Amino acid sequence: MHADVLLVLITVLVALIFDFVNGFHDSANSIATVVSTRVLSPRWAVVWAATFNFLAAFFLGTAVAKTIGSGMIRLDYVDQHVVLAGLFGAIVWDLLTWWWGLPTSSSHALIGGYAGAAMARAGLHAGVSEMPHVIIAHGWTKTLVFIVVAPFIGLVLGFIFMLSVSWIFRRSAPQPVDRLFRKLQLLSAAAYSLGHGANDAQKTMGIIAGALYTGGFMTKSDMLGSWGRLHWPIILSAHAAIAMGTYFGGWRIVKTMGQKITKLKPVGGFCAETAGAFTLFGTALAGIPVSTTHTITGAIVGVGALHRLSAVRWGVAGRIVWAWIFTIPASALIAGATYLVMYKLG
Repeated sequence: MHADVLLVLITVLVALIFDFVNGFHDSANSIATVVSTRVLSPRWAVVWAATFNFLAAFFLGTAVAKTIGSGMIRLDYVDQHVVLAGLFGAIVWDLLTWWWGLPTSSSHALIGGYAGAAMARAGLHAGVSEMPHVIIAHGWTKTLVFIVVAPFIGLVLGFIFMLSVSWIFRRSAPQPVDRLFRKLQLLSAAAYSLGHGANDAQKTMGIIAGALYTGGFMTKSDMLGSWGRLHWPIILSAHAAIAMGTYFGGWRIVKTMGQKITKLKPVGGFCAETAGAFTLFGTALAGIPVSTTHTITGAIVGVGALHRLSAVRWGVAGRIVWAWIFTIPASALIAGATYLVMYKLG
């Protein structure tokens, strides 16, 4: 087998491993509320979430994949080693934050790693002054703005949904309401998992497309327009990998998301998941790569804040925010260092 083809296959395999780790790391996003409210056992919750992660392949298009693949980093600065180093940076950061039990963004780890590796390559081959030119400002502006906007939208929608439900059922007995929302939470968990799969699997699709482009298997017009005959294999493999990762799950983060931020009942879980799903559907269709972690965390905070601000454990939320801030630069540094090591080793 030709060495270049082998390198492309290795890069695609590593991308799918990242996708699996993404599902493993972010499984908490899809199932934390439905597990913490005891609507589903952990085992059935991950099956439910993984199923809808995969079914997302057939909904919501590929706009996010195109943004990641060609809308954030100039393709002239990308080669197979950049993609590999970027994936390595994202995987290392995801595993570290999984170990620490922090629900950080796999998406931001991925774009941070991708940018860090590309900037390292530009610095080595064209000089330090060339490094900023790697970045496509428009794509990054949307992403950086939505680091703040996505959780805020989730928070506001979570608050509004919780307020509306509380008003609609204000004269109802608690037990019938609880039974109703235990059933409805199955639908909201499915919708959120659909949004999670549509957003996060598409980011890996974009990286795989970048690897295929640098290997000569895709053209620039494929990247920017229709993906042609490679379209469905990329989509299905990415969604299958994230679904498998979700199935095996990361229980450390489930505990943080479902119990430590605020205590949820089925009605609160339904409102948080529905708010998160609405946000993810909108951003996926708009091609904005947002963090599913940030979105559901904001929604959970919004639901908890309706009762009283003290219902939210702000100390835990503060640790999560700091982890969000450090994700892009940390994964970029790891990926940049990885590229330098690869370069020195020839």
